[in-house]
Amino acid sequence: MNEFVLKQQNDVSVKPQKPQEMIRRLVWRMCIATLILMAIGSATRVMNAGLACPDWPLCYGELVPAKQMNLQVFLEWFHRLDAGLIGVSTIALASLSWWHRRFLPVWLPWAATFALFLIVFQGILGGLTVTELLRFDIVTAHLGTALLFFTTLLVVGTALAPYQGTGNVGKLPWVGLAAAVLVYLQSIIGALVGSRWALHQCFGTSELCNVMYSHIFGLVPPSVATLAVVLISWRTPALHPALRRLANMAGGLLVLQILLGVATFRLHLQVEPLTVSHQAIGAALLGTLVTFTVLALRDWAASREINSLPVSFATNAMNTPVNGSNP
Repeated sequence: MNEFVLKQQNDVSVKPQKPQEMIRRLVWRMCIATLILMAIGSATRVMNAGLACPDWPLCYGELVPAKQMNLQVFLEWFHRLDAGLIGVSTIALASLSWWHRRFLPVWLPWAATFALFLIVFQGILGGLTVTELLRFDIVTAHLGTALLFFTTLLVVGTALAPYQGTGNVGKLPWVGLAAAVLVYLQSIIGALVGSRWALHQCFGTSELCNVMYSHIFGLVPPSVATLAVVLISWRTPALHPALRRLANMAGGLLVLQILLGVATFRLHLQVEPLTVSHQAIGAALLGTLVTFTVLALRDWAASREINSLPVSFATNAMNTPVNGSNP
């Protein structure tokens, strides 16, 4: 009899974990696919393949344009294919989140719905980039929405990941949040530089130099904030090893990003792999800072709950009747 009761209790405790684990794995796979999608999108832009497929959503009126296939057509076609797969995955994410909502955190279905809204909006922008012939504001918004979608997935995946904090984060959650926001804004400026070909324009005709220099000098605030994350993490005792690793990773990605930016600038964007790597590393840096911030916030929230426990116990004790008397 006891074994039967224990088995029922275990089944009840395990069942809520299965949907959450399934969704968490799906979200992380979508994160990887989105990062690849942004890298392919960057390659499509620098290879002048944005209009390699003159129509949308098909390519030359076909699902697979075998006759017209070359490197440029392949890049644009594969970019759309990956985006379509991510779109289907996002629909699945939202559907599963609402279907299993009884076993999931309350916020998860709404976060999945927000991700679905972003991917639909992203698809509309993707179509407009073709029909509007790569208009720079649409191209910039296209990348900005992709980064926001990527960030949303990372927040969801990190919030669902198993994590037991140490309670020693101090101001790191807010420093990490500031660094992530600044890196995102710097990425948007970089997208504007790319979509307007500001570097080529500045070197060639001395036009749009203000746009180019805004990206160069705009590097300072996110770099300082990211370095602050690294230095404070080094100086924080008993910091969770995961946070320390993420901080070190952010510092390494920042150094690599600066080196790639300098190389790209000096070579006047003539080496396409450098330009693609520059954008991909920027997205990876943003993702690292977002993951760091979410874990640090979880650590901070858990420490506040622990610190408030004695107060709760005291309050309950004061309100508890003594010797059966009424309060």
